[in-house]
Amino acid sequence: MVSYKIFLPVKTKGHYTLRDLTDAILWILRTGSQWRNLPENFPKWESVYYHFRKWGKDGTLVRLNMMLNKAERLRQDKQQTPGLLSIDSHSVKSGPFSNLEKGIDGNKKINGRKRHVITDTLGLVWRVVVGPAHQADGYVAQQVVEPLLGYLHRMKKILGDQAYKKGFIDWVKEHVIGLEVEISSAPPSQKGFVPLRWRWVT
Repeated sequence: MVSYKIFLPVKTKGHYTLRDLTDAILWILRTGSQWRNLPENFPKWESVYYHFRKWGKDGTLVRLNMMLNKAERLRQDKQQTPGLLSIDSHSVKSGPFSNLEKGIDGNKKINGRKRHVITDTLGLVWRVVVGPAHQADGYVAQQVVEPLLGYLHRMKKILGDQAYKKGFIDWVKEHVIGLEVEISSAPPSQKGFVPLRWRWVT
């Protein structure tokens, strides 16, 4: 199996090890806590945040996620990259001290941010784009998919809901050869949330 050290720098700022820093980042991810509330048994939050920001800007975290996804797919007897993916979005309210740009999702009546996620049928996340909640799914989907075109050579179909009819389908037809977008919808007799085949992996 490929070592994560190929993707993470051997040298770090200060005297902290890669294990110390990654454990701290994973703790933040798991708990959703503020950086300043990082427990004392981890490195100082300033050092952890510095490396998190640096690895995010230089693409280290993206490359690491890509490698881990491929390794997990091989472990489950799949091809390294998927042919079928699903795209969706989720709006969340902004925190009281957030200075990031936010907007109102008119459909869900949420004032905050929206994350646009594309996954394979195993539920592995291949790319995430976060922005104001008012941005239309169909147009942000272009930002989600375009960077994957050079990496996911087997990608043949993307599943999405009605929100991707406007903007995304036309963009795919014009710019991506051999990629199909399938728009799925819940049966008309069903009310409320209905899990759709392949799009909701449990």
